[in-house]
Amino acid sequence: MDFGLFIRGQYNTGDDMAVRFDEVMEQARLAEKLGFASILKGSHYAGYPVQEYQQLPFLARVMTEAPSLRLVTGIVLLPLHKPLDIAEQLATIDVMSKGKLTFGCGIGYRDVEFEGFGADPKDRVARFEENLNAIIRLWTQDHVTMQGSHFTLNDVTTSLKPMQKPRPPIWIGANADAAVRRAARLGDTWFINPHQRMDTIARQIDLYKRELDKLNKPFPDELPLMRELFIAPTRDQAIALARPYLEAKYKVYHEWGQDKAMPKDDANLGLDFDELTQDRFLFGSPNEVTEQIIRFNKQLGANHFVLGIHWLGMPNNLALDMMHIMAEEVIPNVESAL
Repeated sequence: MDFGLFIRGQYNTGDDMAVRFDEVMEQARLAEKLGFASILKGSHYAGYPVQEYQQLPFLARVMTEAPSLRLVTGIVLLPLHKPLDIAEQLATIDVMSKGKLTFGCGIGYRDVEFEGFGADPKDRVARFEENLNAIIRLWTQDHVTMQGSHFTLNDVTTSLKPMQKPRPPIWIGANADAAVRRAARLGDTWFINPHQRMDTIARQIDLYKRELDKLNKPFPDELPLMRELFIAPTRDQAIALARPYLEAKYKVYHEWGQDKAMPKDDANLGLDFDELTQDRFLFGSPNEVTEQIIRFNKQLGANHFVLGIHWLGMPNNLALDMMHIMAEEVIPNVESAL
């Protein structure tokens, strides 16, 4: 069982991003000290009124602050990019980190991002698949010739190959049923998103397994699951402390249209806070969070828990306190129970 720290690095307009950067580096160093396995950075563009650090420079810096942590792109919005660029950027991070990169990728959902990169959202699935195919070939072959819809590779050899052989692991983020099937077909594992209820994920796990069986692929050894985490001595205290920050973050998700990428029976992130936290987050007292993790492990097979611990406007000390509670109380109890 592994536990990772998801760094959104998102802050309100007017916040001092240099000061906040020092805080997220403090989170990364503490994650390493407390024995977490990985650190992840998401990626969005043009997120106003939200400010955010970009993914690849962030990971390149954090590897020097916490060199033992696995570095996960969580996720690269692959249809926006050119495969040669992403292949070489990520190979560089893999070499610089001595082989600690995991390539998380997905298709994205925000029109403003597609428009800004000159990409048509209608083509995002096709572009995702051809970009991923090209990146894998560029990482594993010396002479790549491939005609894509928006790139041409003519006997191309990359400037740098990843340190990991044959390539870094590939996690594919997926919300919708079709995307879950795509993750089974194209990825090493499905990176389960933080937004959906347990019953939705359980249904999709069955779908994922059936697709793997059709492809004669084994169930992956590693199944990563992202969840928002908030721990306090009691559930009532957790609600009182977390509500303003989680509500603000999920209001942004709702406004951005994240709901549109989710299955129709679980596609409303504009719910009342109490309903939103039910069966969706790791939330409550240490004992409650322990039970929730065990349940996700036993019912789904999830064994790499990626924890979102900081949201818009939240003081850094709350995040650091939760990391301590997680490492010193919850994780030992989970390991003992399993």
